[in-house]
Amino acid sequence: MDDTVYSDPIELVVQPADDGLAVRTVLQKRLGVSRRLLTRLKRTEAGLTVNGRRAFTSDRVSAGDRIALRMEAEAADDVLPQEMPLSILHEDPHLLVLDKPAGIVVHPTKGHYVNTLANGVVHHWLKHGKAHRFRPVHRLDKDTSGVIAVAKNAYVHQQLAEQMKRGRIGKRYIAYVRGAPSPADGTIDAPIDRDPAAPHLRIVTPDGYPSVTHYRTEAVYGGGRAAKVSLTLETGRTHQIRVHMRHIGCPLIADELYGGHGAGDPDWLAAAVKSAGRQALHAAELELTHPMTGERMIFASPLPDDLLRLERLLKSLDDRES
Repeated sequence: MDDTVYSDPIELVVQPADDGLAVRTVLQKRLGVSRRLLTRLKRTEAGLTVNGRRAFTSDRVSAGDRIALRMEAEAADDVLPQEMPLSILHEDPHLLVLDKPAGIVVHPTKGHYVNTLANGVVHHWLKHGKAHRFRPVHRLDKDTSGVIAVAKNAYVHQQLAEQMKRGRIGKRYIAYVRGAPSPADGTIDAPIDRDPAAPHLRIVTPDGYPSVTHYRTEAVYGGGRAAKVSLTLETGRTHQIRVHMRHIGCPLIADELYGGHGAGDPDWLAAAVKSAGRQALHAAELELTHPMTGERMIFASPLPDDLLRLERLLKSLDDRES
């Protein structure tokens, strides 16, 4: 008797065009299943079945056959469940999309095992009788708010990672910056790598990894003292937006690492930094193709209260100018 606990199955009906093909060929052709995942599926009795019976990847299938993949349910042994409020934008058996507040780390790190988004998500799943490994599709910095997606199984994570690699996942951010970009709209194509003098920081360097950010200026405040900028990414380097905006002379307001704020700040900037309380960056939209349904989906997060307060303060600079 098979005592293995499985996640929800992924099912596929064999089409006439695939009649007579091997199971592995159909799965790679129709679902893009990796060799690594196929090897994993073969290890359990019900991991790979055709019409309800255990199958091997070399078995031939006929049109109308139903192939089912069942992955072992995974306990997140390295993440402690911890109850916390979660803002869930979407959840189905394969994908979870959240609106992350600023001030929360996404995943536990050495010396930081609790109070992360992962702790809250694992608790949420366990409360509903589910066990999944926490697999974020992408990361957001602790002090960046907004949309983040989490895959519930290895297959969905693999497929979304492939979409990311091919530039098929769209991410749009809103940032409030010092100064106003010139030109107002443009592309920053500047390689990024670690700063040899401070490895926790990133810098623009000719020997860095290709990094491309597109930006559009949404509003300019106080005669060019600050601006609201919409940004989309072609690449996803660590701290990319923060580094690129500093590179063009428009660092994010209240960015402790790259903002260059200090005692000599003008009064309006000191007030803006205090109002924001964290780097003024928000992941406003995430667009992806659902690996199971093929549906193109867009998830959006409205500006949080702290950035709305900052925007009101920056708009007031225009009143002082008039």
